[in-house]
Amino acid sequence: MFDKLEEVVNRYNELNGMLSDPAIIADQQTFTKYSKEHSEKTPLVELFLKWKGLKNSVAEAESIIATSNDKEFVELAQLDMEESKEGMTALEHDMKLMLLPKDPYDEKNIYLEIRAGTGGDEASLFAANLLRMYTRYAELQHWKTEMVDFNETGVGGYKEVVLLVKGRGAYSRLKYEGGGHRVQRIPDTEASGRIHTSACTVAVLPEADDVDVHIDAKDLRIDVYRSGGAGGQHVNTTDSAVRITHIPTNIVVTCQDERSQIKNKEKAMKLLRAKLLEAEIDRQADERADARKTQVGSGDRSERIRTYNFPQNRLTDHRINLTVYSLDRAMEGEIDEILTAISAYDQAEKLKFAGLS
Repeated sequence: MFDKLEEVVNRYNELNGMLSDPAIIADQQTFTKYSKEHSEKTPLVELFLKWKGLKNSVAEAESIIATSNDKEFVELAQLDMEESKEGMTALEHDMKLMLLPKDPYDEKNIYLEIRAGTGGDEASLFAANLLRMYTRYAELQHWKTEMVDFNETGVGGYKEVVLLVKGRGAYSRLKYEGGGHRVQRIPDTEASGRIHTSACTVAVLPEADDVDVHIDAKDLRIDVYRSGGAGGQHVNTTDSAVRITHIPTNIVVTCQDERSQIKNKEKAMKLLRAKLLEAEIDRQADERADARKTQVGSGDRSERIRTYNFPQNRLTDHRINLTVYSLDRAMEGEIDEILTAISAYDQAEKLKFAGLS
């Protein structure tokens, strides 16, 4: 690890010199490129310099302990040495994490796609519960949400629903939510009190920019139709809903939340870009088969990742064998504890894979 850190410091010092070169300053594009690299390396270099300072403190304390006859002075040096060593350990962990390759999509907004699976009406109601859970979580993070598409049922649930979550780090926080979510509870219509099991699938797609995905207009088929649902404010009497088919991949997206056909088309195009980007991410991950071993789950919708047991107020994440008995709070969006545990596990696995653990 320390060889890698020395390389970072050497490059950082090299960049310092380059950024003061008049020729580079005059070339705005090159200057911006090197400035960005410099700012990305600065936090790691600062941690490393702090670590070196603590290492010097340990050496000074060890020297005092070895040579001084003053008992009080030696005791103070021992305390200082212990504190410095604890600080070094904490900094080493942080530096290891910073040495891991960054996910280029971590700061992106996301599309959350929730689909009811097995379980009929109960599955559609659970889809609505998951939508509320993620919406409440977004509110707690001070993120914004927008409904993009939905297919309501007559019982207050959703066959499928797509939510746009806008907020810095939304993808980094929620990217592990993709997969199968299973619910166990007694439906309101169940007179005998029997527990039913149903399921939903969740997909998490980073929002794609134009530069991330190029779409050729000739590859698109665009249809318009009348939006609707089970009733209420979303029902429209004009052909404002939009369906876009990407012919080469046969990916289909729809949007009917806006009353304007133009706005629905804009939203649908953004969702299509996200789906195409997701397909490219999956393709690259498959090419790097070893990298998939370091992931907390593959994000595949067929993989069951979590169980929500309402009678026991229990939530279990099967990937990290985590069980909490606070399902009621989780369904109100208080899922930070779970997300933090999953992220920490994933980081630990990646450190092992990179030989930095």
